[in-house]
Amino acid sequence: MIEKLLPPSVAVAETYGDPPHAPLLRGEPEVVSGAVEGRRREFATVRWCARRALADLGVGPVAILPGERGSPVWPEGIVGSMTHCEGYRGAAVGRAPGVLALGIDAEPHLPLPQGVLPIMALPAEQLRIADMGRIDPEVCWDRLLFSMKECVYKAWFPLTRRWLGFEQADITIDIDGTFSARLLAADPAVPSDGFSGRWLVEDGLVVTALAVAAERH
Repeated sequence: MIEKLLPPSVAVAETYGDPPHAPLLRGEPEVVSGAVEGRRREFATVRWCARRALADLGVGPVAILPGERGSPVWPEGIVGSMTHCEGYRGAAVGRAPGVLALGIDAEPHLPLPQGVLPIMALPAEQLRIADMGRIDPEVCWDRLLFSMKECVYKAWFPLTRRWLGFEQADITIDIDGTFSARLLAADPAVPSDGFSGRWLVEDGLVVTALAVAAERH
């Protein structure tokens, strides 16, 4: 599913369930040693996806440990992103310098819990998604906006090593399956015109993805 949203140079692997024997490599078991079983399964499966995607780039199996702020530490010369939610795990990887950063996110296609939207969305974004809801009331636009914010952060942090709050990305969603993010926290490591990506609603999920190409920097 996510491969529909990313360029051919990006390798993607995804699954809708947890394989019974997704192995963990050196250092990974310790990360989830105190976690509940469900958390251990999603941790193992999303890394199983990541290693399958890396294999498509010719990279052998490697441990993928969380680094600063939980951001995955990828092999030298690789950029990537992972996501997991109920019923879905996915990973996308690309080779630098052709691809500078990736962000992917998947969420259940359900409305956000009450009270989350005002915390997560700028006033202008709330007005825009209200307009989108009148155009297509079948889409959970609030959840889609949340996914886009997560997607943007996953691309932003590896480039800048800086936090990006929800209020620091002003996102415009287009009905054609694209979105743009105006970044309100400037950084020389990111394109001055912000990020752009694509979205999809399918199989009970909202999925968002963006790739920052070297030529845009």
